[in-house]
Amino acid sequence: MRIITGDFKGRRLEMPENNNIRPTTEKVKEAIFSIIAGNLEDAVCVDLFAGTGNLGLEALSRGAEKCYFADNSRESLALIKKNIAMCRAEEWSVVIPGDFEKVLTILGEKGEKIDIFFLDPPYKKGLYERCFELIREHELLAEEGIIIAEHNVRDKLAEELSGFEMIKERTYGTVAISIYG
Repeated sequence: MRIITGDFKGRRLEMPENNNIRPTTEKVKEAIFSIIAGNLEDAVCVDLFAGTGNLGLEALSRGAEKCYFADNSRESLALIKKNIAMCRAEEWSVVIPGDFEKVLTILGEKGEKIDIFFLDPPYKKGLYERCFELIREHELLAEEGIIIAEHNVRDKLAEELSGFEMIKERTYGTVAISIYG
């Protein structure tokens, strides 16, 4: 896995040694970033369920101002920190350990407004709805912000979740990308 383009272009990211972490494939990542290219400049992002930090680091490489990386796995947190250091992106990165509910509450308490959320929770866990509820409850999404939900193509997400409307949906093999605003 590598950073596709931007300031960190070509940097190879550390990957998990087992299958506990499921990083977004380069094909899907490239598709996501071609769709949201106009939203990245000076954006504040959250890579929730960050795994390796792949999506957040790509966003920073392409001009995002800041990215919060969140995960509750020690293995993931170690990988995220290594990858941030490898990209020399510490200045623009904030790593928050903990489950998604704790992380979204912390961001809400900070009063942060997020331009782009990357949601890629473990499949088949039913976490999308709760994530959207908390983003709405804590008023985290910026006025023109978007939520990008990566999910299995068979797990269809609703057209509307907690007041957020689906703007686009694309499929890439077994993976679907749903974008809400």
